[in-house]
Amino acid sequence: MTEIEQLLTRVAAKAHNTRPWGWASLPEPVDAAALARAETALGFSLPPLLAELYLRIGDGGFGPEYGLLPLLEGPPSGEPAAVVQYLANRESGRKDPDWPWPEGVLPISHWGCAMYACVDCHAPEAPVLLFEPNADTSDHAWYVDAPSLELWLHTWVEGTGWYEETNDDMDMVPWTDFRIRTRRAS
Repeated sequence: MTEIEQLLTRVAAKAHNTRPWGWASLPEPVDAAALARAETALGFSLPPLLAELYLRIGDGGFGPEYGLLPLLEGPPSGEPAAVVQYLANRESGRKDPDWPWPEGVLPISHWGCAMYACVDCHAPEAPVLLFEPNADTSDHAWYVDAPSLELWLHTWVEGTGWYEETNDDMDMVPWTDFRIRTRRAS
């Protein structure tokens, strides 16, 4: 069994035994057609590990805090789905150039207070970023939560993420690629 298979097994076990706020049960996984519709709407492919989470474990409803957002349909808690949130953020960024949303950065989990965990789908290692819009400027709103989705999932399964009560003093580094990834072509 590969390391990714082992991780997916551990994530599935925890997903079946814990419920984030607002989720009464673990939703069924999406099918390949739903994944294809999501990727068409987004205009890019999901990183393989993220796709496997949706295809094999569930359409959201597991993970840290409020859990993963569903891919295309809103969850019971009333949060928008990941694709819907991404498209809304991109549109909002076009209307407000002071708060651009980077292409390929998919919100996957809501932290509350308009903060999101997001996966950079254009980077090979699929880093997880924290979007914290309560900052004074968009330049100070982006942080690296984990250098890869794989590591982010490990910290959730192991209970070692920054959001755990025992780790409340962990500092995240700013995402330095934000301005590079949102620079408008002249």
